[in-house]
Amino acid sequence: MKLGGLQKLTLLDFPGKTACTVFTVGCNFRCPFCHNASLVRGGVDEISLDEFFAFLKKRQGLLDGVCITGGEPTLHSDLEEFIAKIKELGYAVKLDTNGTAPDVLKSLVEKGLIDYVAMDIKNSRQKYLATSGVTKDLLGNIEESVKYLLEDHIPYEFRTTVVSPLHEKADFYDIGEWIKGTKNYFLQNFIDSGDLISDGMKGYEKEALEEFALVVQGFVPNVSIRGI
Repeated sequence: MKLGGLQKLTLLDFPGKTACTVFTVGCNFRCPFCHNASLVRGGVDEISLDEFFAFLKKRQGLLDGVCITGGEPTLHSDLEEFIAKIKELGYAVKLDTNGTAPDVLKSLVEKGLIDYVAMDIKNSRQKYLATSGVTKDLLGNIEESVKYLLEDHIPYEFRTTVVSPLHEKADFYDIGEWIKGTKNYFLQNFIDSGDLISDGMKGYEKEALEEFALVVQGFVPNVSIRGI
């Protein structure tokens, strides 16, 4: 595992848990709005596994969970071993993923290694490649992950970071139809972190986000907005 950062406390990222967030290095997407560009491209100051697990041991009894995000964690061949060590210390584990590795996702769930999944829905299926910044079509893998999560094997959420000019109202009709049946869907307004893949990205006004949410509510009753 290559770890590129550690947020020592979060009260928001893991529903119902007091947690920390660990960031893995590397991603198979190049979303132009990515706010962790240095993690995606590499070049960040890595933290060692020894340092990370020493931190977890000190926080036993104080933290409930660990959020594993990226980058894209499922790219790492030793992810399962990494999570198993976290679980041995008594922590619940949340995985953030782009859904491009459904076999990894299924294995982690079926082995009881993760407790919650947050999967990104980058955009409507028609605009997925452009929004994820890649040429290789991984939509079939992503659709498989969506289908698996919709079967309710594990608590999960879908979420979309909403960015101008990449998203428009019509996209949310397709997204709503795609994830129909999900229990939790979040729209996250884009915020410029200053560490982006591309320039020219901006967030939407509250009114536009509410309009997009209303579209999805035609398919998914529980839609919430973050970042306003």
